[in-house]
Amino acid sequence: MSWLEITLTAAGLLLGAVSVVTPFVADRRARRSRRIGFRKQMDIAIGHNGQASADDPRLGLFNDLPAMRDATLVLLRIENDGSRHVEESDYIDPSTQYGLTAEFPGRRIEAQDVTLPDEHANLMGYFDDQPGLLVAGPSTLRIPRVPLKPGAHYKILVLLTGGREGDRVTVTGDLKDGTLHENHSLTPDEKPPVFSKHARWTTVVLGLALIAAATLPAALPGPLPPECETGSLRLTGSTAFAPVMTELAQKYRAHCGGGPDITVAAHGSRTGVRELALTGGDPGQDTAVVAFSDGPRPASYNRLAESRVAVSLFALVVHDDTRLTDLSVADVRRLYRGEVRNWSRIGGPDLPVVLVSRTSGSGTRSALGARVLGGAGEPPASSDDCVNRTPGGAPVLRCELDSTEQVLDTVARTPGAIGYSELRAASPPEAPRGLHRVTLDGHAPDLDRLESSGYPYREIEYAYTYGRPPADSLASSFLAYALDNGTGKGVVATHGHLPCGTPVGLRVCGAVD
Repeated sequence: MSWLEITLTAAGLLLGAVSVVTPFVADRRARRSRRIGFRKQMDIAIGHNGQASADDPRLGLFNDLPAMRDATLVLLRIENDGSRHVEESDYIDPSTQYGLTAEFPGRRIEAQDVTLPDEHANLMGYFDDQPGLLVAGPSTLRIPRVPLKPGAHYKILVLLTGGREGDRVTVTGDLKDGTLHENHSLTPDEKPPVFSKHARWTTVVLGLALIAAATLPAALPGPLPPECETGSLRLTGSTAFAPVMTELAQKYRAHCGGGPDITVAAHGSRTGVRELALTGGDPGQDTAVVAFSDGPRPASYNRLAESRVAVSLFALVVHDDTRLTDLSVADVRRLYRGEVRNWSRIGGPDLPVVLVSRTSGSGTRSALGARVLGGAGEPPASSDDCVNRTPGGAPVLRCELDSTEQVLDTVARTPGAIGYSELRAASPPEAPRGLHRVTLDGHAPDLDRLESSGYPYREIEYAYTYGRPPADSLASSFLAYALDNGTGKGVVATHGHLPCGTPVGLRVCGAVD
């Protein structure tokens, strides 16, 4: 758990604890002072309580008394809800006999009475004798200075006329070192709440605190996995391995929260390795470079450090009109030496041979020369468009293209064409329509049988850096992800390559030299 998650969780728990304790502390503190509370426990109409001309839906004694048609009964409860005695001298009022005033605006006081519980019957003298309750105005009732022990109370029942039930009722007054406040009381028809006001607010605050503690850490970005590094990295080199580089970069960025800046610029194995060796790994900005190559670097580039990533399989492809599905290695060498210029010479149709090749920086081309052609090169290019022979060119028509995709597209639309590609790009559904793969001496490119098959057109995929990158660098972290991480090896295998980090891959990568 990060420090941010710990801080948020602690803050949420603290907020919840404060929300629980604060109401009780505040209530306890308030109760230590002198407190008189009042509440309106009843306010009901006992007459018609409407217009004199309206139909009277009520039946009762008061309907027969014209003055009582708009009568209401109000029951006030006055109580000491603090923890200190309230004495007669604690009331602050200009009068020496009265301490509180009840107001019933808009209504007229007709009669009043006092009720007391048995345990406080001794207080009745303050109401029966002097000074007693005093109607000081049509809607004003003066209440004597009644001493109240903590928990003691009395009730005043007031008969009123005029106005309507539910009209405002107030009680005013002042106490030394104390307060007069209004309490809430249920009306006769009011359904009591399941939880108190304090309980409801405490539940709400606690719920919000717990939700915040649970969701905020998840909503905020978490720390990067320990194997992730930030910075900029450029992947270059093999166009055959470019789909793997692209997906590895996407997966690594996602694994590391999208922070690292990784770009892919594949222009061929030899081109990428040469650029890395000549620039010292610095393409002009603060960006590390990893060059992927189908095959080993030239011996002169001895400052480059290598990592074996995978074994890549390649395939020869021919236009569908050629109809051949298998070629001997000997015939392939004759084709690329220019000795066979028509497919009919080796059992195919009467079609001229068109060699569609990669440029000299291609690792796929280098692998063909090293693994299939016995170390021999290809004849010079004799066509710029793979259709027309240039004047003075070689007898066999041969063109060079920059990428695997260009080679496959050209072979698919050119009758008599033969080319080469990494395995997955040359296989359905990736391969364009109009071409098919051929086996070599009856051996098919098959990753599952790579150890036992005699299929020759394969090569190790190398990753090169300029010297060994620091252990805490983005280049080192990315290579570890590609070589050792389960997701990284899965990406390599999905694209038709055998990861060197698997048990079989370790043996094959060590054997292919």
